[in-house]
Amino acid sequence: MFKCCIIGASGYTGAELALLLHKHSQFELSALYVSHNSQDAHKNLADLHGFLWGRIDLPLMPLDESAMPALAHALDVIFLATPHEASHDWMDKLSSGKAVVLDLSGAFRLQDKAVFAEYYGFAHQQSAALEQAVYGLADWHQQALANANIIAVPGCYPTAALTALKPLQQAALLDPSMRPIINAVSGVSGAGRKAALGSSFCEVSLQAYGVLGHRHQPEISAYLGTEVIFTPHLGNFKRGILATITVKLVANVGAEQVSQTYQDCYLNNPIVRLRNTWPKIDEVANSPYCDLHWKFDPVSGYLVISSAIDNLLKGAASQAVQCANLRFGFASELGLVE
Repeated sequence: MFKCCIIGASGYTGAELALLLHKHSQFELSALYVSHNSQDAHKNLADLHGFLWGRIDLPLMPLDESAMPALAHALDVIFLATPHEASHDWMDKLSSGKAVVLDLSGAFRLQDKAVFAEYYGFAHQQSAALEQAVYGLADWHQQALANANIIAVPGCYPTAALTALKPLQQAALLDPSMRPIINAVSGVSGAGRKAALGSSFCEVSLQAYGVLGHRHQPEISAYLGTEVIFTPHLGNFKRGILATITVKLVANVGAEQVSQTYQDCYLNNPIVRLRNTWPKIDEVANSPYCDLHWKFDPVSGYLVISSAIDNLLKGAASQAVQCANLRFGFASELGLVE
């Protein structure tokens, strides 16, 4: 058994991750941590998240930075479900020992420091860690993840978008003269557990936000290899993401070639499901899956793809477990798919 801890365990993603690790046959959930000044310190995680009642009986222990090097040497895996700034500042200490560190924040996803500073609002100072970091798109970066010691788990929107677009990009089917257009809507849990007026159920209807400036846009572009237009939306539901993506394909491509491209990439992948109907958020909520469906217009050459995931699982916690599985030599789906 590989000993694990979660830092920042009190949030929605931390709670989902705790349950996945608790049920996993190869990972032992040894401890849960929050920052030393957190109001959740010393509370039982199940008291904050009732669905864990009777399953996980662990307190949220306050963690001081001075104790982080000891954790790095004592544990095999450290999961960071922390704000970007915290992951950035703590990475040198947490990666100083034998522990593999999986960061679910955006602190180590972007390799371009100038782009990072523009979209995250602070300068990146952890050059050595950034150089080591492997982007954890688990269904595509298996070989790199097998040897990674710092893993940057992708964002939820990029996971939905890249899973849909990477097959087309790899097969050189995207028309380079037209940017892919990604419209995606997320449930309010994507805003985190901390109360905020803008993500309150009583305030949220359905609206676009972060238009032409959301930090996930450069992440999608960087790992797709082409610029995109990305517009996120916030919907009045708890969890899930539905992305509807429009692309122009190169000339002389038919529907059969598109279908074969997706089959070649995902037919034997138990996490990515190629659907015969347009996916619904309800069909992926509380699951590790990404559901895909598409339709091609041979007259115009445009393709529309729909991609559905649970933002807290495939968009965060379950993909982190996929990455950990691959890093330690297990099947990607271990502990996620029965």
